[in-house]
Amino acid sequence: MAKAKAEQQQPLSFEEAIERLESIVSKLESGDVPLEAAIELFQEGMQLSQLCGAKLEQVEKKIEVLIETENGIQKKPFAAANEDKGE
Repeated sequence: MAKAKAEQQQPLSFEEAIERLESIVSKLESGDVPLEAAIELFQEGMQLSQLCGAKLEQVEKKIEVLIETENGIQKKPFAAANEDKGE
């Protein structure tokens, strides 16, 4: 429990979360993890995945695409790839 509280006080960076997530996936794929430990790792992995997704959404909202037009440069909100395709 002390580890979980420490992690809540100091949030992981995106890079740290991805690195930890990759480590969890590697352990789970090896198949050498006891069932209870595998469940805990899976739960932690899901939380990290959600954290990374939220961080990416925050960054996406901040990105602006600069488009050069006849009148100079205009700012346009970032559109996700699936929005451009109409999916």
